[in-house]
Amino acid sequence: MPSIDEFFPPAILFEDTIFQIDRIWIIRIIAMAVLLTVFVVAARRAKLVPGRFQGAIEMILDFVRVQIAEEILGKANARRFVPMLTTIFLAILAFNLTGIIPFLNMAGTARIGLPIVLALWVFVTYWWIGVSKHGLGGYLKNNLFPPGIPWPIYFIVTPIELLQILVVRPASLALRLAANMIAGHIMLVLCFAATQFFLLEASWALKPIGALTLAGGFAVTLFEILVALLQAYIFALLAAVYISLSLEEEH
Repeated sequence: MPSIDEFFPPAILFEDTIFQIDRIWIIRIIAMAVLLTVFVVAARRAKLVPGRFQGAIEMILDFVRVQIAEEILGKANARRFVPMLTTIFLAILAFNLTGIIPFLNMAGTARIGLPIVLALWVFVTYWWIGVSKHGLGGYLKNNLFPPGIPWPIYFIVTPIELLQILVVRPASLALRLAANMIAGHIMLVLCFAATQFFLLEASWALKPIGALTLAGGFAVTLFEILVALLQAYIFALLAAVYISLSLEEEH
């Protein structure tokens, strides 16, 4: 049966150091190597009239540029942040999909460290843009002191807004991604572990149930593909939303 230990496998190299390498780290390295290889090959084989492979790559890039960056930030600001949003979308998608690939069977985002790093990247950018555009005082004023509120209410609103900027938004961004990948992995393990039990170990009367759990496992696998795509999209979309908040004059 699945347990939390699956997300903390034993070290393979550099045990008990900050450079410790385990199975999940190897999965992440494989996913990133494949992603980089795909885009290097696509760039080197790029033609004026794209084939199917180049067309698929361009469709993904256009999706991020048009449906996320330009839709949220507007064309004037989108170009500046397209590389960041594209990197976030593709990296999360690649790490998510490793959860359904045979012999890997674990999403690289199922352990909270990587989602935290991506969330911090988004929010350091979010803070930096806001301070650069409005100055530190203007940025804090826009975010911590919303207009139109009686001044005594600021004693309640301002601490909440500060907590939201520094903790709630980054934490929710990271936890949403990790929690979905953890839940998906556990569901897959439960379905296929149950299939193994019913088909190989249970009595003959219970073996037909194994067909149901096997079908459930394939259904959950298809659902996990959808979740992998959806979570990559949501993370990149929220990153664009937060950046747009920093660019606005008032919140």
